[in-house]
Parts: sequence; C-alpha cells; structure tokens
Amino acid sequence: MIAEELINHMIPPLKVTDDAHKAIVWMEEFRCNYLPVVNEGELVGFISEEIILENNDIDKDLSGFELVGKDCTVGMDSHFYDILKTAAHHKLQMVCVVDENKKYAGVITVQDIMASFAQTAAVQMPGGILVLSMDLIDYSLAEICRYVEENNAKVISSIMIEDPMDKGKIKITLKINQLDLARIVATLERFGYRVIGRYQETTTSSGEQERLDMFLKYLDI
Repeated sequence: MIAEELINHMIPPLKVTDDAHKAIVWMEEFRCNYLPVVNEGELVGFISEEIILENNDIDKDLSGFELVGKDCTVGMDSHFYDILKTAAHHKLQMVCVVDENKKYAGVITVQDIMASFAQTAAVQMPGGILVLSMDLIDYSLAEICRYVEENNAKVISSIMIEDPMDKGKIKITLKINQLDLARIVATLERFGYRVIGRYQETTTSSGEQERLDMFLKYLDI
C-alpha cells in the first residue's frame, strides 16, 4: 500500500482565506480533529479546534493562525510504514500527500491506514500469533522462519519493536498460518528462543499434550 492509494478524497483542504468558523464546521462535518490548510496548491499546515479555541476568534482568517505540521508530508509513492512514521513523528492523526512538484494531492488519516491494513492477508488469514523476546544481536528472521517451517507452517507476517523496558532487547510478533502452536513453541524454546505471548491458538488435547511432553523430555536426555 502506497500513499497514492490511501488518499482520503472525502476530506477537502481549507484555504488560508477561509475563516475559523468554516474550519470548525468542516471538522464537525467530516469528523476529524485536524484539517489541512493550503495556499496556491501548497500545504501551509494543519488547523485544529484546539488552536482555534486558544485564539478565541471565530471570524479570524486561517492565515492569522499558527498552524502545525507544515512538514508532515509524504510523497505519492511512500509506503504506509513511512506514512505512519511521519504521523508519529509529528504527533498528528493526519498526513498530507504531495506530488513530485510538492503540490498538495490530498490527506491520509491514521484511521485510513489502519482500515486498509486490516484488509491485508496478514490480518485476514486465519492463524496463531506468537510474541518472542530476544537481544537485537540475536535476531534472525530467516532462522525463525526455518524453525517454523520445520513444523509444516509458515510465517505470514512479522513485526519488530524495541522493548520499552530494555533498549537492548526487541519483541517480535509473528503471525503463523496455524492455530496449533504447541510444536512450534516447543521447537523455538528448544533452540533458546523466549516465547512471551501466544494468541488465537487452539488448545492441544490432553493426549497430544502428553505425547509432546514425553517427546520434549526425550530431547532433554
């Protein structure tokens, strides 16, 4: 998914000659906290209800306000990861898309991105979720995938984040195309991986669990 495909054409830009009252009305109509403001086809910044209320002048033109997020822009071919990164950096729920001439092309909301991501195969395909914790230096997605595939499964998607409690560690969230994760977890743990979360998995029957426990006990001998 790239920016050009995610533009929300239902949200129009305001002009610097529009007044604050129009901005408030449009925010209510389009149910958004921010709106882009343009001048001669270029983004000037974003206006919010909070900014307007702080100025306490509903009839004032938007050119007279101190707008935010002037540089909160992405190119037409920007990947949605980069769009999210830009929104997070500027602490806004909306990002402006510009063309190759830096002219305003539209906006994307974080909600739009999440809605599109929810339709991807990584989310829609059935499967279980594992969360691993490890040192960054030990991270190898190829190795993890190999252990998963040894159990006749595949990694559909993976997300890596820094552990907020320990900057030297990372957390890996894996979506796997199986609901029975017991054997995969056993394999990963046997090779030193620490599994800290398991979600959406089916429950292994008592007989299967007993056989698995016996097998793991045999491996430890």
